[in-house]
Amino acid sequence: MSSWAFMGCSRDETPMAAPEEGTYLVYYLNSAITKLVPRSYEAVSTDQEALVAELMDQFIHVPKDLDCQPGITDKVTFQGSRQEEQVLYLYFDVNYTAMKPEREILCRAALTRMMTQIRGVDYISIYCGDQPLMDRQGNPVGVLTSGDFIMNTSNVNAYEKTELTLYFADEAGASLVEEKREVVHNINTSLEQLIVEQLIAGPGQEGHYPTLPADCKILSLSVTDNVCYINFDSAFLATTLPVSEYVPIYSIVDSLSEMTSVTKVQILVNGSQNVMFRDVISLNTAFERSQEYIEGAQ
Repeated sequence: MSSWAFMGCSRDETPMAAPEEGTYLVYYLNSAITKLVPRSYEAVSTDQEALVAELMDQFIHVPKDLDCQPGITDKVTFQGSRQEEQVLYLYFDVNYTAMKPEREILCRAALTRMMTQIRGVDYISIYCGDQPLMDRQGNPVGVLTSGDFIMNTSNVNAYEKTELTLYFADEAGASLVEEKREVVHNINTSLEQLIVEQLIAGPGQEGHYPTLPADCKILSLSVTDNVCYINFDSAFLATTLPVSEYVPIYSIVDSLSEMTSVTKVQILVNGSQNVMFRDVISLNTAFERSQEYIEGAQ
């Protein structure tokens, strides 16, 4: 598991001092695309709209003496900006959404920290085409403030990258197939929550098929004495996915037990465990890991 830093300094270093009036910090990505590197820049423009364009030009073009990359890829086009009260709206073409998640999060941080230095800009909002930026669950990211992206040990908005081993259905819907996936996530999201969220998000590899309905919601999730208690909404029961009855259950159980201390999983629906899943499986029990449904397992 490797950490993702938003500032070009470690926790033990003193953060860079605030720039003087007319000077701004422009943020670039280090060559490994794992952290932000700030560079001081003295702006020419004083007009608000022109200043935004000038800083964006600096953001896109990395100084030749800096071994860094711009926050956005060369396929992404900046289309302009507008400001309403304290919110600055930044517009990119749809290629913005094609960036890898780890780069996009760092780009988001770089844009926010850079643009909120401008007097009168307290928040930014990113648009892709004519749509607001969405997170991986399909929810709008909304307005961002520089406080969302400060790197320290207790920061609720710090992120890290984790490689997960998830189990999805095979084409026949009768067995589970393994899928490795790198996910950039908030450090305050538990690994158990992250795994179940990624199962709901569905597979990313060809030949792998979903085991949980995409509209399924996690109402609560907790772990006590190595037992993971997951409370789903009723969408968990309403699935029409073409998989055998036990595949969704063991997709969850085997994915959780693969990478965490969880040894048993208790599934609830709307707070109740006295539920029959597909009229076949009683959820009034804690399920343990089983190799039986994993394709190729002995």
